[in-house]
Amino acid sequence: MNYGVDTGFLVAAEVTEHPEHKAARNRITAILAGGDRLSLAPQVLAEFIHVVTDPRRFAQPLPIDEGRDLALQWWSAAEVDHAFPNDAIVRQFLDWHGKHRLGRKRLLDTLLAATYYSVGVTHLLTMDSADFGIFGPFTSVGP
Repeated sequence: MNYGVDTGFLVAAEVTEHPEHKAARNRITAILAGGDRLSLAPQVLAEFIHVVTDPRRFAQPLPIDEGRDLALQWWSAAEVDHAFPNDAIVRQFLDWHGKHRLGRKRLLDTLLAATYYSVGVTHLLTMDSADFGIFGPFTSVGP
């Protein structure tokens, strides 16, 4: 099985002051130990760097270079597949956004769902299952 990774889950897995840090790390370890894989979309990494370097979110935010280095480690990991947006994915994103009458705060989640859907991901590592439940074909997996 291939698990798509949401930004919030990746943040929890990497930021030690996050209250779900240990649980998120344990979940990833168990998934990989079971022979399953992870998928990442580039937009997750951009949002990840934005969040982990934000002093309004964490008492000890990462310097931008460290956030970027962590993103590169995840992107380069042998257990990680890449999921890229393309024309069909953008059309799915726009269709879902309109069909479900979503607002501006749901743009990134909708694009991510469309991206993972296109590569056959059915399970998402996320901190908030409500973000993806509306799209139907996903099983949300928390820490």
